[in-house]
Amino acid sequence: MASDKIQVTRENGEVVDAQAPIIVSASRSTDIPAFYADWFLHRLKVGYSAWTNPFNGVRSYVAYDKTRLIVFWSKNPRPLLDKGGCLDYLAEKGINCYIQYTLNDYEVDGIEKVPSLEKRIETFKLLVDRLGFGTVVWRFDPLILTDSITIENLLGRIKYIGNQLKGYTEKLVFSYADIESYKKVKKN
Repeated sequence: MASDKIQVTRENGEVVDAQAPIIVSASRSTDIPAFYADWFLHRLKVGYSAWTNPFNGVRSYVAYDKTRLIVFWSKNPRPLLDKGGCLDYLAEKGINCYIQYTLNDYEVDGIEKVPSLEKRIETFKLLVDRLGFGTVVWRFDPLILTDSITIENLLGRIKYIGNQLKGYTEKLVFSYADIESYKKVKKN
């Protein structure tokens, strides 16, 4: 979606051009809710964020003046629920949010460093209770098969989570991991 350009005044007084999108897709590259919720709340209050493109080094600015929806992508969005945090501020400003919540079950395999499965399921339910049905999308992403994770085992894990989320979601998004395409990941 195209966005308007506006000018913002940085904290150092410099005036710069900024995109002013209606929809902001936050945290696709970095899990902002899990690691930088306080930073993002501060940036929302300041009114803009800066982003440096890692491929060409060009710095861009995003202003939140016209923003009406923020899409978060996270494996641990629990910090968004903190009292006086992001969700409170967004509600106060009339900005909606939608959360793409990656809720996998690779706990015993040590593949991900996230809170316990039960804690993450609880977070999912709290977010739905707070934001409303349909605003939190369950992602089991990626589907991974290993010597110890069989198809039957993986489907059992998905079914378990699905049963826990009954009444809180009607959508599951998933993808497959093709490790052959990612040499560094394969090596790890």
